[in-house]
Amino acid sequence: MMTKNFNDLALLILRIGSGGLMFTHGIPKVSKLFETPIKFSDPLGVGDTTSLILTLIGEVVAPLFIIIGFKTKLAAIPAIITMFVAAFVIHLSDPIGKKEKAILYLICYVVIFLVGAGKYSIDGFKKRT
Repeated sequence: MMTKNFNDLALLILRIGSGGLMFTHGIPKVSKLFETPIKFSDPLGVGDTTSLILTLIGEVVAPLFIIIGFKTKLAAIPAIITMFVAAFVIHLSDPIGKKEKAILYLICYVVIFLVGAGKYSIDGFKKRT
């Protein structure tokens, strides 16, 4: 019978997997910062530049913090908001197949927010010292 608890390892895999894959969506958007004028979807009506910056925080900065496990619960919040907007604002009228990626990321980030980073993280290291 298995008596070893793998929760911290599972959290590490979830953090690295979801954060690392999110980079594939966020990193290509960084180049849009250098376009003039900036053209980006503005679903919340805050302006193209602001929408792009908020998206980059949710798809690049927050996932980086999540991967390394630094301020993980706090970092999960912009990622959650970004994926919520992607799934239920940007892709609202799209079929489920088009929005399911955003929903899967949303679920991952909600779990990370609720549970935290685990011991294999900067947050976990701080707790041990």
